[in-house]
Amino acid sequence: MSQSNTQRNFATWKSVCKETDLVSNSGVVVWLDGAQVALFYLPDAQDQTLYAIDNHDPESGANVIGRGLVGSIKGDLVVVAPIYKQHYRLEDGQCLEAPHQRLRVWPVRLNAGVVEIGLG
Repeated sequence: MSQSNTQRNFATWKSVCKETDLVSNSGVVVWLDGAQVALFYLPDAQDQTLYAIDNHDPESGANVIGRGLVGSIKGDLVVVAPIYKQHYRLEDGQCLEAPHQRLRVWPVRLNAGVVEIGLG
């Protein structure tokens, strides 16, 4: 898996699940220090294959982002919020329909079969 420079430079990485827990082209949700984090594993993506984004949908108030469908809009990988159908970029959490809304994202990597999220 390719990783951006921001992912490589984190001093603290926390293990959240095993690589075998991931589902290709879909989301799974893990617990990270009081937050629900949706992990999206996209093995066919060119640059980055694993994304970690907030599971909490600010529009509906529900923890459902991990159930959203993954797609691409104008070259950006997005997840579609299941309830009101907003599109959030996986790379930076930006909502395409409402620029004032953004989901938190975390650096994430696979390390010897373990999914790790960068803290800092």
